[in-house]
Amino acid sequence: MTEKLLSEFPPASTQQWETVIEKDLKGADYNKKLMWKTDEGVSVHPYYRMEHLQEVKHLDGTPGCFPFIRGTKEDNKWLVRQGYCAHQDFEEANRQALDGIAKGVESVGFCIDGAKACSEDGMTALLKGIDLERVEVNFEGCRCTTALSYINSFTAYIQKQGVHPQLVHASFDVDPLSCPKECVDTVQSFPNIRVVGVEGYAIHAAGSGIVQELGFGLAMGSESLNRLIEQGTSPDEAAGRIKFTFAVGANYFMEIAKFRAGRLLWAHIVQEYGATQEGSMKMKVHAVTSPWNQTVYDPYVNMLRGTTEAMSASIAGVDSLEVLPFDYAFRTPGEFSNRIARNTQIILKEEAYFDKVVDPSAGSYYIEKLTQSIADEAWKLFTEVEEKGGYLAAYQEGFIQEQVKATAQKRDKNIATRRDTLLGTNQYPNFNEKADLAVTQETVTHPQAHQSYQALETHEIHETYKTHETLQSHKTVEPLTPYRGAQSFEQLRFAIEKSGKRPKAFMLTFGNLTMCRARAQFACNFFAVAGFEVIDNNRFATIEEGIEAAQAVQADIVVACSADDEYQAAVPQIAKLLGCTTHPELQSMERKCIVVVAGEPECKPELEAQGITHFISVKSNVLETLRQYRIELGI
Repeated sequence: MTEKLLSEFPPASTQQWETVIEKDLKGADYNKKLMWKTDEGVSVHPYYRMEHLQEVKHLDGTPGCFPFIRGTKEDNKWLVRQGYCAHQDFEEANRQALDGIAKGVESVGFCIDGAKACSEDGMTALLKGIDLERVEVNFEGCRCTTALSYINSFTAYIQKQGVHPQLVHASFDVDPLSCPKECVDTVQSFPNIRVVGVEGYAIHAAGSGIVQELGFGLAMGSESLNRLIEQGTSPDEAAGRIKFTFAVGANYFMEIAKFRAGRLLWAHIVQEYGATQEGSMKMKVHAVTSPWNQTVYDPYVNMLRGTTEAMSASIAGVDSLEVLPFDYAFRTPGEFSNRIARNTQIILKEEAYFDKVVDPSAGSYYIEKLTQSIADEAWKLFTEVEEKGGYLAAYQEGFIQEQVKATAQKRDKNIATRRDTLLGTNQYPNFNEKADLAVTQETVTHPQAHQSYQALETHEIHETYKTHETLQSHKTVEPLTPYRGAQSFEQLRFAIEKSGKRPKAFMLTFGNLTMCRARAQFACNFFAVAGFEVIDNNRFATIEEGIEAAQAVQADIVVACSADDEYQAAVPQIAKLLGCTTHPELQSMERKCIVVVAGEPECKPELEAQGITHFISVKSNVLETLRQYRIELGI
């Protein structure tokens, strides 16, 4: 049977595939139509075959073995992490942690940012009832001035409780550029405590691309290794005390490849520093779903974003994962949102069995090639930073900030022009949704939340991630500032909502039924993303009928929706009847509203000559266009 099937379906060569593609393209440019180039400069082909893997060198790797591209473990177990704010009330943080542990949390993150030095009594209150032989404990927001006190109090608590040192798994995210050797020495008898936190997610939160997050994160880790070795710590000991935290974004397959490439590169970096123990070459990775992707409007979509991001991270083989609650961006998450975030991971484990297969993406032509491409690009960036004297020197020079800012600007432009979609924000919004204005008065106390409705109003960011404590004292050094991709659209929509004047965009549909409906739907989405009230219509029998209906509802904007060949005669007539043209021969009354043409018709120059200056299409910068309409309407 197998031979029969094979004979009936002979293999097709790449040339045969390409011939068919070229025929279908009908002379169009192959590279422009089918090749996709990411923000990181990685070229993605429309399809992959075995021959694409000829230059890929890592295909013979096995799980748990150097260089760990297929994972640092022989299984795909990861820990379900959830964070709790501990800088104000240790007892309450402990209560929340115990509740989370009872409901499936395996790794607890206590944010202590802003807290004072911790005594043994304070540590006892924070960890009371937590089984340290079964639950990983992580301290986030460590400052160099207080980190040692927390580490000392933690190790003293372990010894007092009689917990075996080898069974304790914990971490402290001390700044990798200023971690004192004492932090490492204090935990020397605790092999599974990591004290240095390389926060690649802070680079991601500033708008970086995948290659930049990985390349700069590796450079940060390398600098930390170098500093600890210079202070007398062995390469194996130093590497074994470093933990990486990366964000996992929306680019599903590239995120999988990013973590695989990261393990590969870090193993070789540690080896070059002289480490001899294979265990120390394993990259310890915690992943957190992307705060950059979260939205304030239509926030339940964040549940879906968190789910796909969690899938990428778990398939990639991370050690622990935190799914941010869907309302993390604008308020302190409650029990419902925390429960959904926890259960997202638990479903992936208990119902989807993602933890049962090691590196399920292995062998995929696409992912293997992406892994190699990302590794190559990240290595180029890493070596460029090294040539500048290392991460600290590159940061002080402004190189890292400049690179991240350039990528962030590209990403912002893609969102503004809808080349990239943030569902519910720049495309397909919830038309009648309003922000909960009461929440603007709420003090955001969630440990890492950096955006709220109040921030939308003031155009400020509440908190920034703790990045490079040693550099914050240098006022001449530009910081990496976190923000979210949806932020600009949300600020625009919130300003209109808060003004109390919700402008009306009226769809004046006429002529060709197919075209007028298609353009009306496009225009409704266009204006609704700014919170405009959109009034759609099927089709008016005459333009006069449409004008009468628009005037009846006191429309602020009238959108002409029809086929291109209808516009040259109809649009000047619409403008004249509404008194919305600046042309002296057509202006019959004071300007009462804005006439907008849906599309980019060939007659656009003629219309502009008659005072029709507003056009919207797929080529428009949606954000800038809507900002301009807001100004013209006096909002």
